[in-house]
Amino acid sequence: MTKPPLTILMAAPRGFCAGVDRAIKIVEMALEKWGAPVYVRHEIVHNKFVVDGLRDKGAVFVKELSECPTDRPVVFSAHGVPKSVPAEAAQRQMLYVDATCPLVSKVHIEAARHAERGLQLIMIGHAGHPETVGTMGQLPAGDVLLVETPADVATVEVRDPERLAFVTQTTLSIDDTAEVVAALQARFPAIEGPHKEDICYATTNRQEAVKAMAPRADAILVVGAPNSSNSKRLVEVGARAGCGYAQLVQRATDIDWRALEGIGTLGITAGASAPEVLVNEVVDALRDRFAVTIELVETAVENVEFKVPRVLREPA
Repeated sequence: MTKPPLTILMAAPRGFCAGVDRAIKIVEMALEKWGAPVYVRHEIVHNKFVVDGLRDKGAVFVKELSECPTDRPVVFSAHGVPKSVPAEAAQRQMLYVDATCPLVSKVHIEAARHAERGLQLIMIGHAGHPETVGTMGQLPAGDVLLVETPADVATVEVRDPERLAFVTQTTLSIDDTAEVVAALQARFPAIEGPHKEDICYATTNRQEAVKAMAPRADAILVVGAPNSSNSKRLVEVGARAGCGYAQLVQRATDIDWRALEGIGTLGITAGASAPEVLVNEVVDALRDRFAVTIELVETAVENVEFKVPRVLREPA
């Protein structure tokens, strides 16, 4: 039986960003240096395949530092942690390694600098997301106000409208964030923003690639986890940019094949915490059902690399 033809538009860049790559290396190097078990507070990155792979090597994932013994190393996730977490680790004399993405750390530094100047901080982010919790936790409770939408901006109560600054979660939708920023600037003309946009290069690049291929695609598959903010944003960006059907899949087994019946062009991308092996798995599943032709849709070239902490580069 002849397979129907399918053109796959493969987004580039896609998948792992430098911060995710660094965080995974940190756990792997910690296991090599100190042996198993190494404890990790929260998922090191939001991807079950990655987390399960590290667990198989000896990583133990916990929700809170209180679940960790004091005689084993602990790694903080790439999303960042409130200041209280390393403070508790130091108080308990624990060996810890901070795998916070340097671009998230940049936002933490911005928040602290604004506070030092007496400015009240507004954070644009998703309530409960580990990165938002970590950034808001850089300052005393109540010192950072959270907004998610322009509607939130209309009701937020500030101390002094002339003494405000804002920061953002690094994995947000560029377009949605621009709407919230515009609402903030309209209501609080004196508000200060970051010197350089907080939304990270990887989030921006992956969204731009989806925007480029969406008008041509009958459907888009985003390889990523349901708790991955940047992956979910790619689904939304694809739909908004003109693609009639966009689906988030963790593995090839999650594909809704009925939704792909009769399509001729399919876009594929992956969130910043999704490994390329899962993209290949999806493509292999498509080859089983279609005569596949792959076309690269490249909108940027990434060559960013972050160093791992010095403690892991020193001899044991």
